[in-house]
Amino acid sequence: MAPNGAEQAYAPVLAALATMQQANVERVQKSQAHSFLEQFQKSPEAWQSTFAMLQNADVPVEGKMFAATTLKGKITYDLHQLPREALAGLRDSLISSLAAFRAGPKPVRTQLCVSLANLAIQMTEWKDVLPLVISTLGGDPASIPSVLEFLRVLPEEVTEGRKINLSEEDLNTRTKELLEDNAQQVLALLNQYARSSETAAKNPQLLECITSWSREVPINDVVNSHLIDIIFGSLSLDETFEAAVECLCGIFRETRDVDECINIIKTLYPRVVALQPRIAESAEAEDAEVFKGIARVFAEAGECWVLLIARMPENFRALVLAILETCARDQERDAISHTFIFWYELKQYLTLERYMEARLHFADVYSQLVDIMIGHLEYPKPEFGDEKDLFEGDREQEEKFREFRHQMGDVLKDCCEVIGVAECLRKPYKLIEAWVSQYGSMAREGNVPHWQKLEAPLFSMRAMGRMVPTEENVMLPQLVPLIVQIPDHEKVRFQAVMALGRYTEWTAEHPETLQPQLDFIMAAFNHTSKEVVRAAALSFKFFCNDCADLLKGFVPQLQQFYESQLDKLPPSSQDEITDGVASVLAKLPPDRIYENLKLYCDPVMKSLVSMAQGATDEKQKLALADKLQLITIFVQWVQPYIEPGHPHPAVKYCEEIFPILGAIAENFVNFAPVLERVCRSWRYMVLSYRTAMTPLLPQLANKLAAGFTASRQGCFLWATDSIVREFSEGVENVDEQTLDAIYQFYEQQATTFLRALNDLPPEELPDVIEDFFRLAIDVLCYYPSKALLSPLMTSIFSAATTALTLLKPEPLLAALHFLRDLISYGGPDPPSSSFDDDAAPRHPNPPEWRNAVKQLVITQGEQLVQRVLTGMMYSFPRDCVPDASGVLLALFQLAPRETVGWVRQTIGMLPQGSVSQAEAERLMQQITQRVGEGQGGVRRVRTLLQDFTVGYRRRNVAPREGLGRLEPGRFRFVG
Repeated sequence: MAPNGAEQAYAPVLAALATMQQANVERVQKSQAHSFLEQFQKSPEAWQSTFAMLQNADVPVEGKMFAATTLKGKITYDLHQLPREALAGLRDSLISSLAAFRAGPKPVRTQLCVSLANLAIQMTEWKDVLPLVISTLGGDPASIPSVLEFLRVLPEEVTEGRKINLSEEDLNTRTKELLEDNAQQVLALLNQYARSSETAAKNPQLLECITSWSREVPINDVVNSHLIDIIFGSLSLDETFEAAVECLCGIFRETRDVDECINIIKTLYPRVVALQPRIAESAEAEDAEVFKGIARVFAEAGECWVLLIARMPENFRALVLAILETCARDQERDAISHTFIFWYELKQYLTLERYMEARLHFADVYSQLVDIMIGHLEYPKPEFGDEKDLFEGDREQEEKFREFRHQMGDVLKDCCEVIGVAECLRKPYKLIEAWVSQYGSMAREGNVPHWQKLEAPLFSMRAMGRMVPTEENVMLPQLVPLIVQIPDHEKVRFQAVMALGRYTEWTAEHPETLQPQLDFIMAAFNHTSKEVVRAAALSFKFFCNDCADLLKGFVPQLQQFYESQLDKLPPSSQDEITDGVASVLAKLPPDRIYENLKLYCDPVMKSLVSMAQGATDEKQKLALADKLQLITIFVQWVQPYIEPGHPHPAVKYCEEIFPILGAIAENFVNFAPVLERVCRSWRYMVLSYRTAMTPLLPQLANKLAAGFTASRQGCFLWATDSIVREFSEGVENVDEQTLDAIYQFYEQQATTFLRALNDLPPEELPDVIEDFFRLAIDVLCYYPSKALLSPLMTSIFSAATTALTLLKPEPLLAALHFLRDLISYGGPDPPSSSFDDDAAPRHPNPPEWRNAVKQLVITQGEQLVQRVLTGMMYSFPRDCVPDASGVLLALFQLAPRETVGWVRQTIGMLPQGSVSQAEAERLMQQITQRVGEGQGGVRRVRTLLQDFTVGYRRRNVAPREGLGRLEPGRFRFVG
């Protein structure tokens, strides 16, 4: 396909690739080269240039790889750029290129095979795909790798066929033609190839083909053929081991329907169990890769056949024991993760009444599993005795171990469900007791021998905490007294404190154990380790939350502890202990609320005033913001019920501190974190005390309005939203005068927002836009008659349309949700989001609402459609597309004829060549047809537009494969 002089056409491409790969080139130049190559990949000229690059021996391997991958993208997305009669020539050129690259490089050959497969999917007139490829390439033994590669990628590409521009019907037809109709032929070919020579039988490509076609070929035919011997035999060869593991696991997955595949499983099972000696062999030889592969084979077989294991525990016990052995022998902890899903799936069956016999049969297995897991939980012993660096500086390995421990904790929870909590807790108890009896007398501060043996069972106890019922009376009464006496080693103390924090619900039912535990936790606040102190704060929170009824008689003592410790702690721990004491205050009778709020909060307020006066740098201002959060926590927790009309003790305290919070907001009007925390406290005052906050409403509204005008921070809108929600029509004790005042307050905020949007581009106000439209959604819901008929609505609608130019998902979603709700008021029924309760009556929209909205849509709908459609095609994040298409659906339902015209105009404005005339006309014909079918057809328009925009974006906007990624200071080539 390459004309004479094609070398000159692709010379700039090679130059750009060279620029991208040179280390000493300026980033600006690399960026320009990157943009040039992106445009080249999507241009019609790339068709000829790529083949020319592939055919020229002087083009370097990187250039050929880029050409092959570009060609794959062209065939996948840009086939409409070629006349249909040119496809046969394209196919022949691809096959010729495959023959030329039969010896490699393998990545180029793979890309060409994928290209040919994608062409086969779309070239529906090509009916003899496999016969032609095999007859053209299969006669040359050197081209067999190309044939096998093509066979491997074909099912994968057909499965991924949704990215190709074919209708669902055509894709289903083509799938049948390429896969189902060829399955037996492929199986025969693979069998024939496997028998052709000893070398063929040891070719990993053969196994990869079997794996790829295992979803298409009847699996019974594979298992009962010579191929199954090849697969199991390949597990003994280094060069084929990995491919054989993958192939076997693929076959197992095709037998998940165990009732239908029972005979296949009976054939496979003995051969799988016969692999069990390989576990010990590979473990003793320290062959980690083989051990991991064998472990995966057993684990995936167990996962797929787990129902049979539960039904026939005796018959399948050998498989379960093999999986258990892989767990026990995995000293590197690399393979055990393959088994986690199996243990969970088996537990799901064993805990059902019908599988009680199997549960009893496997009780010993799960008991051993607990022992194994606790053993694996142990921290490593440092090779050179450095207790402070257990992983020898390998932070990635340390993080992996921490994550791994929590996964094993989930397995321990599964064990609790199978063999019971008491049996599982007995394991760590015996280990802790044994350690204490052996090393307890030797332990002293800073010298705790073999602490790993003590810390691991404590972690296991912590992990199982969620499974322990509050009525457990066998093991915990023995464990808790033992834990509060353990020695003071950092990691051991940390784990003990965290473990006790998991059993606070149990402690609430066993008050006799509270005092020693709480003493142990509170003493940990004075530990030299920051980690232990953080753990103490978290556990203290849980103790207070769950044992609040037991602690409410000790409010003064808790306050002394709270005040003495608060300023010593990091912000997160300050939040946690505040959460704890606030939950205790919440249990007090109403007549004691005010005095105790003052007792706890006055020192915090005094500290806030002092910090505000001295906060000049960012660190001090952030500390002030963190301390403000503590007031909000008290407000969130302390919510006594007070009869309407009676003075509210918490509101009384809020009235006292309100001027201080207002002054702080005014003094830090240019520092967002402080403003956000002040607004958060105001918001929760309204949410917690609701209409009891009425006396404070005028002051609060003034501060929110003035604050938003001065700062243009969205947090003031967020706080405003709480007032709109809590003081709305239908709420008791809210009169019409108050409702009018609140709506006027909203309009004042809306006017300030619109001015800000007029002064600044939306990119500079994303958070404000999000908060405003979330507020506007609630105003529509709670004040629809005022909002829909307001003169401001035209400007707000326009602002929402402008917001659709943003790239950030949160403000986009808020604007789209607002538009969907607003347009819904133009139809017979309000939006479903207008009702918090599904059982609430849905009154039809009055005519004046419907007329106002329809008039708004008619005047501004064209621009809205353009913004939504171009956003779906070019810029919207994926999460925004459903709501964007929902806006279009609402427009079609409200003004179908006009919306069809607006869509047609928008499609007509797309860049020339980005969509073919035939595709555009077909889309508009389908839309017009669906709209003519009434409301049922209109709903299907949404799918049409989603499919069209997704395809357009893939072809014209999304980056193609084969081009490197620009990274700071270097270029990374991705083939």
